[in-house]
Amino acid sequence: MTEETLAELGAALGDLHRVLRRTASQRTGRVALPDAQVEVLRLVQRQPGISVREAAERLGTAPNTVSTLVGELTSAGLLSRERDPGDRRTVRLELTAAARDRTAAYGQHRSELLAAALAQLDAADRERLLAAAPALSRLADQLAQQR
Repeated sequence: MTEETLAELGAALGDLHRVLRRTASQRTGRVALPDAQVEVLRLVQRQPGISVREAAERLGTAPNTVSTLVGELTSAGLLSRERDPGDRRTVRLELTAAARDRTAAYGQHRSELLAAALAQLDAADRERLLAAAPALSRLADQLAQQR
């Protein structure tokens, strides 16, 4: 593993993310949300009812930053905030129906884009990429834990 191959992997992953994000957003007819807002939405999607404090810890950022993002997403109609009945000081976050619809449409377009691009690759490259998906997921988890 050389510095050059590590740089190439990082660049390829970044490029893939940007192209998929932009193109899928364009196909939905919506402006792409900032990455920080997307991270909050994806976290709430994975962990409905998470608190702002818990979200900040998971994202490795300051609670006031997450609070600002939550305010923006709430104003946009993508998140709802509910007081925790057991601790009225705690606010729990949930995706709204609009957010669920938006993420479903985005996910569908993203899948279609990936499928079409993979179909254009030769079978060996396609198989290698698909076989690498679990390892890439574990890599992402490992990097997230290093925050």
